[in-house]
This record gives sequence, C-alpha cells and structure tokens, in this order.
Amino acid sequence: MIEDLFDLEQVAFRKSIIHSLDARAKIIVCCAAIVALVAVPYSPVVYSVSAVFFTLFLLLWGLSGIHPAEYFKRLLLAVPFGFMLCGFQIFFKNRYYTEYHTLVELPFGINIFLESVEFASILLVKFLVCYSFIILLSSTSPLQELLEAAGRLKVPPELILALAMMIRYLFVFGSIYQKVTDALKTRLFDPFDNRLSYRYRIVNMGYMMGSLFIRSLEQGERTYASMLCRGYGRDSYIFIRKKPLVWSDLIFLGLCLLIIILVPIFFWYDLFSFMNQFVPA
Repeated sequence: MIEDLFDLEQVAFRKSIIHSLDARAKIIVCCAAIVALVAVPYSPVVYSVSAVFFTLFLLLWGLSGIHPAEYFKRLLLAVPFGFMLCGFQIFFKNRYYTEYHTLVELPFGINIFLESVEFASILLVKFLVCYSFIILLSSTSPLQELLEAAGRLKVPPELILALAMMIRYLFVFGSIYQKVTDALKTRLFDPFDNRLSYRYRIVNMGYMMGSLFIRSLEQGERTYASMLCRGYGRDSYIFIRKKPLVWSDLIFLGLCLLIIILVPIFFWYDLFSFMNQFVPA
C-alpha cells in the first residue's frame, strides 16, 4: 500500500485536457456530482441518474488519458468498505419502504428482504459513482494543486495548513518506510517466509516498527526546528497566489454543472412521459 503511494501521485502529473484544467473547476464538479447524486431520493430513479453520471465520468476519464487499470487499482481500495457498508443492509428493514417481502429465509430467524436488497443496491451504486468522481479528481490533480485550489475557494487557512502538513509527512513517512524495507530486503529478511520461526519474525517486525517510530520522531523534530528558523508560527499560513479561471475552465465547469443539475430533475419528474403528451400519435 505505502509502496504505491508515489506511483499514485505520479499519475496526477501527466499531461492531458483534464489534467490542464484548473483544480477549482474539478473540485466543484466533483462535489456537485456527489451532492446531486446523494440528494436523489432512494428510488429506482437512482439507477438512471447514476448511469448518466457514470457515463460523464467515463468521458472525462477517457479525456484524461489514464489507463483503466489505474482506476480499478484505486477502486479496489474502497470496494471492501463499500460492500461491507451495503451488504449488511439486506438483513434489516429501513424507513424507505412500508411493505417487505422475504426473499430468502436463513437460520436463527434471519431473513433477506427484497426491498432491502433493492435499497442496498441503490446505496452501492451511489457509493461507486461518487467514489469514481473522487478518483478522477485525485488522479488528475496533484495534492499541492488541490490545496491551493481549496484556498482560492475560501477554505479556512488553518485547515489548509493542517492538511498540507499531513500530506507532506505522508510522503516523508513513505520514504522512511521504503528505506527500512529496503534494508530488510538487503538482509534477505521476509516476514512472510514460513521457513523462519514465528518468534524470530515477530521480534524483527517489532524492531522495524520501533525504528519507523524513532525515525519519524527524529524527522519531525528536525522539520519543526527548520520551520522555526524560517519564521514559522501559529499565525503562519500557506501563501496562495490569485489565479483567474480561463475560458476552458469556465466551459468545462458550465457544461458539467448543467448536466449534473438537469439530469436528476429530468429523471425525477419523468419528463419523458411529460413530453410524450405533446407528441401526436
């Protein structure tokens, strides 16, 4: 997991139409898609809206030029959580239905309800589509650009500074972890090698975790001392230059928001049937 951290960030530095867009436009589109899809009530309408939103995501992903394997690699990180969250819903009744029909009867009085399965599928579809837009945002915008874009969108500077420190230390920790694991590999130590005794592997893994903790603590002290030498204090914030949106950003933002706003309204009010009333037979 940690070894892939640097590879995942390198994807965001590629060149494409989507990569070149301002991060503010991509953040707004991503948040708008999530809010619009979550706002759609739990009903079969979610399937139609999600299909259009996912088509929009596929179009933007294709324009980014990123290989589909990168999408599935990041999706697999959250799929277990999504299935765990949605899987338990099939065993419980919820407030969105008044009648329930038993689909499968299990021992110990456990039942799987048809309506609960439908609710779980709707919840899973919402989760996958929303997470797909998050993957698109993180895959086409470096973390530093996202922080600067958040600052230009008037996010509190205290929050941006805390996130910036967390992100920088995430990569520092990844670098320290790589050095420790490389040192173990040069000594031909494999914690999953069954030829070694279990006690020996546990002891050495404990030494490794302790070394990681000590190195991280020492790195933190050095970083804090260097920050103080550069005038860092509690009132210090990240300097963010003003950057106007260009026409390509505005066109992208306008088209995507138009689709995101109109599609839920179109399917929820069933405008297909409404327009058919004015079409002569």
